[in-house]
Amino acid sequence: MTLMPQLTHWWPRPHFSLFLLVLWLLLVNSVSPGQVLIGAVLGWLIPFSTQQFWPERPHLHNPGRLLLYMLRLLVDILRSNLTVARLILRDPDTLTPGFVRYPLSLTNEFAITMLASSISLTPGTVSAGLSPDRAYLLVHVLHLDDEDELIEQIRERYETPLREILE
Repeated sequence: MTLMPQLTHWWPRPHFSLFLLVLWLLLVNSVSPGQVLIGAVLGWLIPFSTQQFWPERPHLHNPGRLLLYMLRLLVDILRSNLTVARLILRDPDTLTPGFVRYPLSLTNEFAITMLASSISLTPGTVSAGLSPDRAYLLVHVLHLDDEDELIEQIRERYETPLREILE
């Protein structure tokens, strides 16, 4: 009997667990031992308790890119926070919110979920829905200047790297 099947039964998604731990620490903005412990427990508990709902295990084709992707996402979150604050504080009456249908080229369910989550984590944008045929992602934007530019930015910064990492 090998150790690997037993380990994956008790710790089904170690990469996702690590991602959840880092995400927790970023959300609470603390690396105190208590927060690290809570993040580690959540990082283990969430994948363990939801493993029956995952239709497939994501396969990382380029794990080094994942770290760069997470760093890019963190920078975008910080940059977007400043942009949203500036837009709201300057003149909220000039905001032009809108919905954009983002055409998906991703086919992997986990990759689509990661893209939708990345968009929602970035202030000023929210993934509002996925079309039944999984061809479009509906994105709400706090201030929409140029729809084509937004689509290209999402494709370049998030979708293309996710395709390289997960598909």
